Amino acid sequence: MSKKIRVGILFGGRSAEHEVSLQSAKSVIDAIDREKYELVLLGIDRQGRWMLADERRYLDNPEDPKTIALARGGRELGLVPGGDNRTLMEMSGKDAVGKLDVVFPVLHGTFGEDGTVQGLLKLLDMPFVGAGVLGSAVGMDKDVMKRLLRDAGIPIPRFLICGIRERSEMRYEAVVAALGSPLFIKPANCGSSVGVSKAKNEAEFRVAMDHAFRFDHKVIIEEAVAGREIECSVLGNEDPIASVPGEILPNHDFYSYEAKYIDEHGAALMIPAELPEDVALRVREMAVEAYRVLCCEGMARVDMFLRGDGEVLVNEINTLPGFTKISMYPKLWDASGITYPELIDRLIELALRRHERDRALTTSMDMGAP
Repeated sequence: MSKKIRVGILFGGRSAEHEVSLQSAKSVIDAIDREKYELVLLGIDRQGRWMLADERRYLDNPEDPKTIALARGGRELGLVPGGDNRTLMEMSGKDAVGKLDVVFPVLHGTFGEDGTVQGLLKLLDMPFVGAGVLGSAVGMDKDVMKRLLRDAGIPIPRFLICGIRERSEMRYEAVVAALGSPLFIKPANCGSSVGVSKAKNEAEFRVAMDHAFRFDHKVIIEEAVAGREIECSVLGNEDPIASVPGEILPNHDFYSYEAKYIDEHGAALMIPAELPEDVALRVREMAVEAYRVLCCEGMARVDMFLRGDGEVLVNEINTLPGFTKISMYPKLWDASGITYPELIDRLIELALRRHERDRALTTSMDMGAP
């Protein structure tokens, strides 16, 4: 029997999406093939401490999305770089936890999805699942993301950006003149609809701006697009493929954090979406195009709007989308013929292939080269 691949499942983190990460990680841990993989559970608490978690009790209240929490008592860890000798070490320096073959960052939001963890793992020469440093950073920042999509000729909703310096000068009347009403106000660097509000008048706009600035120093203001919410999953490195499209049918005013993760009746998922064949094909092609433009690898979920006249707009991309068994990303692949455990296999394989590819690059001057 071949040796098992040792996978570090990295979850939790210093993010407003900490609880979402715990839910996603539990689904991965429950579904991964234990005949093929040996798991090392790496929990990150809200203060940023890395700990070796005990699989027998790594979560408190694991079945309740409102109260789920990272269990206390894990051994605090440090990371030791060094090529083929990559190890995790207890902070006391006494006991090596051992080498990891690959890390699966089941992290959402800041300090996990934004390129910071990816940069750390790359410095450690550690293979990891998902987008690299650039793709993660670009995918996280909705301002940079939208400008790159726009410059590539991919249709997107209209938007404005407000930083701290411009905040006092931002006038509601001018925003409505540019984007119409109602408006969506979002932190530029959060996911899972954290900090997102819908504003229909100036009073709501001011409250929404205050709320969004709690989570980021830069806020994005978007037009409210009248249309259907369509999502498509993408998988791959150099040759990405797209799943069948799905549709979000929110039962709330919009697809909020509560609708996604707290209220089990917050939204209905239509998988596959009921779309004409040519529209479904266009959605899949645009998803792959956006994925490539934004330098993504591994996986991403591309969120779009479909207007009544048939126009498709790319709203945003999520490089570490929700990964619970009921999340849209794995459900779309399941409808496309790739089961949840098979999807985990493919993502780990893509991570190992990319690492092998990157290690083949020259990192010193070859004096014999022409």
